[in-house]
Amino acid sequence: MNSRQRRGIILLLLSVLCAFGAFAGVLSVISDVNSKVGPEVSAYRLKSDIPAYDSLEEGQFEKIRMPKRWLSANAVTDLSVVNGKIAVTPLKKGSLLQTDMIVKEPELKAGEQEIAIMIDAATGVAGKIRPGNKVNILATFPGEKEGLPSRSVIIVANARVVDVGRLTPLEPGDSDRRRQQATEAVPITFALPTKDVQRVAYAESFAEHVRLALLAPGSDTSLLPGERTYTLDGDK
Repeated sequence: MNSRQRRGIILLLLSVLCAFGAFAGVLSVISDVNSKVGPEVSAYRLKSDIPAYDSLEEGQFEKIRMPKRWLSANAVTDLSVVNGKIAVTPLKKGSLLQTDMIVKEPELKAGEQEIAIMIDAATGVAGKIRPGNKVNILATFPGEKEGLPSRSVIIVANARVVDVGRLTPLEPGDSDRRRQQATEAVPITFALPTKDVQRVAYAESFAEHVRLALLAPGSDTSLLPGERTYTLDGDK
């Protein structure tokens, strides 16, 4: 092997060593980036501004992915935590949702009282009602006089549910009306102004049936004059 061949072999070995060095450098950079970025997790960003003390809904936020290490310890990664919560301060569009931005919605507001009534599964929207939902409370009454039609009345519109109890057997001492409707019922508690509390108490005592109609999130019932009470004659 002459000197020229030896130099060629040496240069080839040096080239191979440089290639391995470059490859090792690339791996090191990738490893360093991965260590700085880390695994990604879900976070939630506001779609629009939300005033302070407004009730929060899941549809007000959009899901994004970002490295876990870049999130603060109080960042929200599970959007279900906003259910039954309100904004503690004005929230700005594009901000990442954090737990210190929200608080539990007060069960009772100024001027409200709690009242609980027993509702069976069929008339209570088959177990779909949850705390924080809004419902219309309807009651059906017989005609005030013989020959007058029975009527259905929206006793309370947009009633706010604050608690849903467990399915409970009705006791023998319960009213005949309840025993005819069901053998089991659920206590449902509402937060209502005084006048609506009186309406619910009246319906619970004197109506033939009391039913709940679940409202879609973010929607309220607006009653026009004459829409609160319904009789079959109204469809003629």
